Amino acid sequence: MSKSGIEKFIAGAALGVGLGVLFAPKSGEETRKDLKKKLDELVDQAKNIDIEEVKKDIMRRVEDIKMELVDLDKEKALEIAKEKGEALKAKAQELVELAKEKGTPVLKKTANDVLDNVIKVSKETQKKLAGK
Repeated sequence: MSKSGIEKFIAGAALGVGLGVLFAPKSGEETRKDLKKKLDELVDQAKNIDIEEVKKDIMRRVEDIKMELVDLDKEKALEIAKEKGEALKAKAQELVELAKEKGTPVLKKTANDVLDNVIKVSKETQKKLAGK
């Protein structure tokens, strides 16, 4: 946390304490004493903040979020790859059916080869994206 960040934190906390004390049903003198006491407590607490520990904690949480985003990207890519693989497989199957319908053995063999390759590439892509 930067110096100005700590200052903003302290100012915000002081404002909250001040408002809480001011709206409490006490006399003005009691309220001022309570406010001073609370502000002194806040200053003592702020002095005891381990900035390095706060910094490490924030960095760790940022890294956790980054890793979650990477995993999310992988999951989304895998999902898209599966969908595209199924769409390609369906188109290749249509090609095989057309080749069968036309009765051309050479065309039928080539269409089957295309279908086999589409399935192979789709599976390989999904394995890579899944990290296997």
